[in-house]
Amino acid sequence: MTDDFFRARLEQMIDLKHPLAVLANRLPWTQLEAALAPAFAHKRRDGTPIEDFDLFGPTLSIAGAGVSAAGRPRLSIRLMASLLYLKHAFNLSDEELVERWAENVVWQYFSGQAYYEPRLPCDATQVGRFRTAIGEAGVEELLKATIDTAVATQAVRPAEFERIIVDSTVQEKAIAHPVDSRLLEIARAKLVQAAKFAGIGLKQTFVKEGRELRRKAGGYAHAKQFKRLRRTVKRQRTILGIVLREIHRKLATATTESPAALARLTTLLERAERIRTQQPKDKNKLYACMPRKSSASAKGKPASPTSSASRPALPSPTRAGWSSAREPFRGIRTTDTSSTGNWSRPRFCWRTRARRRSRSLSIWAIVALMKTTPMSRSSIEASTSR
Repeated sequence: MTDDFFRARLEQMIDLKHPLAVLANRLPWTQLEAALAPAFAHKRRDGTPIEDFDLFGPTLSIAGAGVSAAGRPRLSIRLMASLLYLKHAFNLSDEELVERWAENVVWQYFSGQAYYEPRLPCDATQVGRFRTAIGEAGVEELLKATIDTAVATQAVRPAEFERIIVDSTVQEKAIAHPVDSRLLEIARAKLVQAAKFAGIGLKQTFVKEGRELRRKAGGYAHAKQFKRLRRTVKRQRTILGIVLREIHRKLATATTESPAALARLTTLLERAERIRTQQPKDKNKLYACMPRKSSASAKGKPASPTSSASRPALPSPTRAGWSSAREPFRGIRTTDTSSTGNWSRPRFCWRTRARRRSRSLSIWAIVALMKTTPMSRSSIEASTSR
């Protein structure tokens, strides 16, 4: 029987032997909601002190303190977690995900809905916000729940996790090519912003002229008018030098009390000076005003400092198509010449020369993820020796 006389429940409309329907009844949704709920709890605020006067003299009150109940109620954690599962299972974009969810009754049953809902579950941008809110720890919790469910339902045997293969690839970072005109303009803009945060008033910021020079430099480079390009870059160096000298003169008059703002300004001053004085043939050049961390070389050339990238690891058992973790390498040192950096976790590597590729076995992936099937050190060493 249905609670609503005019609507049928979803379990009466679908095949309960469907894999998603079975998985919906096997996943520990209560445990997942309890683990992810702290990321969405309302934070306690200190409030703002407000001074006032009344008939008895000055008074002090705190406004906005405590936990606020304002704001729109959040969506169900199970709904958002299931959307994240479906997105990666079917390799969909956020827009395609919410549109297909509104058309698929099995997906709605997997998300915990009781009745068919023709409307979109949420805005497409909320999927990305949910993924950002739970962070890496939340995503690892979701992945661990799928592995535990697979072991509990005997979809995969615990023995299959005694030996795993870690597939690694290189993902290029979104770092633009470091041309001189772009570096000089970014250094000027960041210096002006940092000086404003530090409470330093500048006579000239060259905002309008800096943007115009950057546009001209791009046009001259595209048209191969190198004489005009050199003249434009020279003017950009002059402008950056003017801003640097003015900030150095007024650094003692900074009104901010934040040591972090002053430390950031000092770091930017040093890097901006390096960018202003470096030449094309110099060694150890600075290619970014605030360089991002990278753990690999995107082109397989450690000597090429502009090809920054990250190298994620995808551990999977040798006999099943399960992914047991997704972990970025924080620097790699192996026998492969395309990897650079320092490796901080123990791992075993071997290479197949015939195909010129490297495979690796990661101890930390097994120990951290297979909490349901603890293994002895002898079994790990035995698997690596084969």
